[in-house]
Amino acid sequence: MTTDERTGLRRFLDRLTATDSELDARELQRDAAKCGAVPAGECRRGQVVSVSGRLRTVAYTPRTNLPTLEADLWDGSDVVTLVFLGRRSIAGIEPGRQITARGRVAIRDDRKVIYNPHYELEAPR
Repeated sequence: MTTDERTGLRRFLDRLTATDSELDARELQRDAAKCGAVPAGECRRGQVVSVSGRLRTVAYTPRTNLPTLEADLWDGSDVVTLVFLGRRSIAGIEPGRQITARGRVAIRDDRKVIYNPHYELEAPR
């Protein structure tokens, strides 16, 4: 058996034994790499990055001084929270939606955050 055949067999067996969430994570990572996005797991505080993935949760957080809309973007490697200051809702920002966001990474409560990111919604699949 050649090295290429072993590698192909190993990938086939990995796909058979992987869970749905593992396969989903791999697919998201491939899609993010195709559009040139930085994996969320590699983002560091202060970097200006482009991240791409799926919104897991979207929550409106009412605050007395400044309401926020927060959306957790998961790209298969880690989560980056997108925080839209002063917004109650944004059309198209909903759980399950594919999105690419750009901005400077900050750290809040040990979580990666991008405040008021530039974003592009991907076509629904």
